[in-house]
Amino acid sequence: MLPDILRTSFNTTVDIIYILTVAFTVVLIIQQKGDPLKTISWLLVIFVLPVIGIILYFFFGKNYRKEKIFSRKGLTDLGHIKLLSQAQFIDLPKNDLVKNERLRNKINIMRLLLNSSKSILTEKNKVTILQNGHATFDAIIQAIGEAKHHIHLEYYIIEDDHVGNLFRKLLIRKAKEGVKIRFIYDDVGCWCLPKSFLDSMTDAGIEAYPFLPVRFPSLTNKINYRNHRKIVVVDGKIGFVGGLNLADRYLQGSVELGIWRDTHLRLEGASVASLQVVFLIDWYFVSDELVKGNRYFPVTDIEEHHLVQITASGPDSDWASIMQAYFSAIASAHSSIYIATPYFLPNESILTALKTASLSGLDVRILLPARSDSNIVFYSSRSYVTELLDAGIRVYFYEKGFPHSKLLIVDDVLCSIGTANLDIRSFDQNFEVSAIIYDEEITLELTRSFMVDLQYSTEITLENWENRSRADGFKESIARIFSPLL
Repeated sequence: MLPDILRTSFNTTVDIIYILTVAFTVVLIIQQKGDPLKTISWLLVIFVLPVIGIILYFFFGKNYRKEKIFSRKGLTDLGHIKLLSQAQFIDLPKNDLVKNERLRNKINIMRLLLNSSKSILTEKNKVTILQNGHATFDAIIQAIGEAKHHIHLEYYIIEDDHVGNLFRKLLIRKAKEGVKIRFIYDDVGCWCLPKSFLDSMTDAGIEAYPFLPVRFPSLTNKINYRNHRKIVVVDGKIGFVGGLNLADRYLQGSVELGIWRDTHLRLEGASVASLQVVFLIDWYFVSDELVKGNRYFPVTDIEEHHLVQITASGPDSDWASIMQAYFSAIASAHSSIYIATPYFLPNESILTALKTASLSGLDVRILLPARSDSNIVFYSSRSYVTELLDAGIRVYFYEKGFPHSKLLIVDDVLCSIGTANLDIRSFDQNFEVSAIIYDEEITLELTRSFMVDLQYSTEITLENWENRSRADGFKESIARIFSPLL
């Protein structure tokens, strides 16, 4: 046994190291100059659970948005501009293009996305809304089956189940036919994917790369920044984007939650080139290969006129462009705002904009899940319900299954379909992509389906909400503390 004097000296040294570590971490958090609520939340975690809190912060909390792990991706802005020059786009809308007064009222959002994320406004597009798994997977399978030159896929999750293997076998068949296939998968989202699954694809000539692979010792600076995008581009002519990953639950639902209610988008026309650019920049990031050429940006013959902007955001960009677009759309709305999201953890700007819109007399409705696949996010989302109701916002809980769609519908003329949830993680930490559509016809179709979803939902009133159990209220309060960290 150590003599008492040595034991005391050892304990003192450990205490000093511990205090210095805590102090260093606290200073580091403060120097990040991030969201004050998030800063306070991390400080609280560290003071309550010092050792665990420090570990969690370095795994999940450190802001690498401007640091070197994304510098290589940031440099591809030059390639981005060169790729865009190969396609045909329109300039910012002029009076003869945007003939509808309500469309002209959205020009500020179009300019915002152009300046914040180089999102080019495209005019000649064919837009098809795909509801749920059967329609979405059937459309993607058909497009892949007819591919002649290349297939580009980017997914957060692909699983070794019926749907995952259906796509795997189809892609292998197309690769053997001579079609060039590039596939990006998120390393964390596909953690459970067997190596044999990917090996069978690469053996067939498919190029597959993980996005920000998580391996020690680099775990701490990559696990918190995930590629949540879902993109398919076929021959540069057809594109898909939306909420569905490649897994059975998006087709069959689950026992616990029921059907997986989701929305996806099929695009033809000039907007596909923008979606292609998002994929190819990510491809350069994971593979160091800059893919270019007219075959990837073919001239389209689409004559339908639907204004579409593809916008991507992530920790590699200076601006949270999707969040800014949502804020601008909400803040400048004139009549109505409809939102569907599985996870509702808004930042203070979005929350204030929503409450202000409702208090100004606008029709604001938010569709949330009655059941969720994440308890802490579920209760954290519900912690906002009281103040939403106080502001006159109509809140609905979807009862038929799990609503996984990520929708924003404003003034019956603007809608957004994409991968970003209305939460802090999607706005600040994940790599996301959304299609912003300025079109009365498309928005009306999406509004109709939203209203159908409300028929399968329970509208929450302030009276019945205040009568919920104290236990649920306590869970919501605890979860709300951690909402900036989720």
